[in-house]
Amino acid sequence: QVQLVESGGGVVQAGGSLRLSCEASPQTFSTLAMGWFRQAPGKEREFVAAMNLIAGSTYYADFVEGRFTISRDNAKNILYLQMDSLQPEDTGVYYCAAGGVVTIAAQVKSWGQGTQVTVSS
Repeated sequence: QVQLVESGGGVVQAGGSLRLSCEASPQTFSTLAMGWFRQAPGKEREFVAAMNLIAGSTYYADFVEGRFTISRDNAKNILYLQMDSLQPEDTGVYYCAAGGVVTIAAQVKSWGQGTQVTVSS
């Protein structure tokens, strides 16, 4: 059974915005942390953003530079990634993640199927 299901990906022009959603099971949503990774063809999966669900603290990769915001809706069991000022280098498959630590890919316990984000000039 798939525990994390991403949606909201698509094609946007540079400078545009997308809001990714990750629907989680109540059990998954009650884990310590959830976050987002991305992967471009031929490249390693890289950390994007994470939230400690206990403390509410957030963490972002250096390349985010204030452009993305991670948030949650506890009532709906949804994790969001608001992506603004998108650039072509942001293109890739974005994956929702859950576990005790979700800033390091090797320590992620659960992954979504991914949603494609394409940013064109």
